[in-house]
Amino acid sequence: MPDLSPKNPKDTEVVMTQLILPPDANNLDAAFGGKVMEWIDICGAVAAQRHCRQVVVTASMDDLHFHAPIKVGWVALLHARVLAAFRTSMEVGVTVHAENPPTGERHLTTSALLTFVAIDKDGARVPVPPVAAQTDAEREVIREAEVRRAQRLARQKENQGWLKVMKPLAGA
Repeated sequence: MPDLSPKNPKDTEVVMTQLILPPDANNLDAAFGGKVMEWIDICGAVAAQRHCRQVVVTASMDDLHFHAPIKVGWVALLHARVLAAFRTSMEVGVTVHAENPPTGERHLTTSALLTFVAIDKDGARVPVPPVAAQTDAEREVIREAEVRRAQRLARQKENQGWLKVMKPLAGA
């Protein structure tokens, strides 16, 4: 039986570091957005697993914003943290900062909100512990996450007409 006692969000924090190498970059010598998204997904998943101590799967990635490029030779610093927990899902915030190794200069390059769902060995959803907010700021973040969750669930049921035009191409 999983431990469902409230968890301190600070205990879910994850920091990952990636050196941007040429295979990670596009023709502008900046990190591929898809590669950065991969790292965000991994970093967020580790935070979610730390919170619930269960296997998690990515349910959605929202509010992904690329603020600035990360150049080849620079370091990507990823930071993830569980912001809120619901019945079987968690919202995780992830930021990416770029660091110029010679100068130590850092700036925000990417931010994203992800939803992860905890599952058992058979793929069934399992309950997750609540977040034990420690500060007024953390309580406000939980309230904001509840609003975003309601909006996300409503969007899943609306505005899906575009899926009807997305048919596999013959021979693809």
